[in-house]
Amino acid sequence: MDFLALLATGSLIAVSLYWFVCILGSAEQKGKRAVELSGGSIAKEKVEDKYKQYWSFFRRPKEIETTENVPAFVDTFYNLVTDIYEWGWGQSFHFSPSIPGKSDRECTRIHEERAVDLLGVKPGARILDAGCGVGGPMRAIAAHSGANIVGITINEYQVNRARLHNKKAGLDSLCEVVCGNFLQMPFDDNSFDGVYSIEATCHAPKLEEVYREIYRVLKPGSMYVSYEWVTTELFNSDDPEHVEIIHGIERGDALPGLRKYSDIFQVAKKVGFEVVDEKDLAKPPSNPWWTRLQMGKIAYWRNHIVVTVLSWLGIAPKGTVDVHKMLVETADYLAKGGDKGIFSPMHMILCRKPEEN
Repeated sequence: MDFLALLATGSLIAVSLYWFVCILGSAEQKGKRAVELSGGSIAKEKVEDKYKQYWSFFRRPKEIETTENVPAFVDTFYNLVTDIYEWGWGQSFHFSPSIPGKSDRECTRIHEERAVDLLGVKPGARILDAGCGVGGPMRAIAAHSGANIVGITINEYQVNRARLHNKKAGLDSLCEVVCGNFLQMPFDDNSFDGVYSIEATCHAPKLEEVYREIYRVLKPGSMYVSYEWVTTELFNSDDPEHVEIIHGIERGDALPGLRKYSDIFQVAKKVGFEVVDEKDLAKPPSNPWWTRLQMGKIAYWRNHIVVTVLSWLGIAPKGTVDVHKMLVETADYLAKGGDKGIFSPMHMILCRKPEEN
């Protein structure tokens, strides 16, 4: 009887753990599993030190003096967080407005397809994804449009993950991934039929630099669309709560200072673009994009327990707990910024490179 009771108890614990981790598990169960969490290209024994270096550099984003070091620390950031993002969020590292009756994944796909639809490209066109991550948007856009997508990311680990996902999805013939800095891209002038960036250029120390480089590689007459992270007209720099929220977003997302919504138009015009359209896609009638963050609080803490146990067992690198804690806290700041209307991750600007005379 004791043996049966022990067996039953053990079975119950095993089933409970399976339900806790897998059934209520990550957003992208077919991507990265919790037991596979790593530090990207960082050696396992160096993850904790790299996290401390990152946190020291970005703890006061507005006071960063050596902006030339920002790309290297953005690379470090994505080594630290890419596996956690894939496991806990999905393969598309961005937000999207919620749509009644649609799943989070469907909302994400619709938001991505909207970007390429704005470019007005035809099947076979050569399109650049500036800041492609592990290629979630790239694959959705390639499947939707039939265009050939070239993605660039500064992080070598993301390049390898994107190529793996592209092959699994059967889209590697349409999707190419390059490791490089979008401030100095290894592409010829006038070589793309369209360009998009989805919540990526916020990592550039100076928006003008990345916009100028995108302008260079875009063919005359072609379009560029970007979803930008910005502070809105409701942000009050004299309000301590507003400042704390924005600084929390910057620290936890490797941002060298969020830009004002009004800056985006001015920068686009300065580098030579014609601005065709500009609007904040987060504003009504769009439904709140941040509800997914608020509804995910139980999942965050469940995942944090899993990460803590895996780190204690030595499966996840030492320092992973600190990284995950940072992301959980950042999610709270993001949700507060959205709820108060002082922050938007989807300020859309649609530009055209003028035809040559």
